[in-house]
Amino acid sequence: MNTKLVVSLIQIIQFLSEEERTLLEQKLAEEISYPSAKEIENLVQIGGAFDFLYDEPDIYTIEDGEPIQWH
Repeated sequence: MNTKLVVSLIQIIQFLSEEERTLLEQKLAEEISYPSAKEIENLVQIGGAFDFLYDEPDIYTIEDGEPIQWH
């Protein structure tokens, strides 16, 4: 890790005007790619964080999709 570079960048950013910081944030945001819904779905399936839901009872019927009323 180049610690000196990181410290230097922080110092430079601190001296930027508000307008320059805003421009920097916009340029950085343009470079960020967000995962698609399909990619997130794949991660969830692979990760298994929601596997416990397979053991939960269904509260909707296939025929009507309406919730079962609990009394």
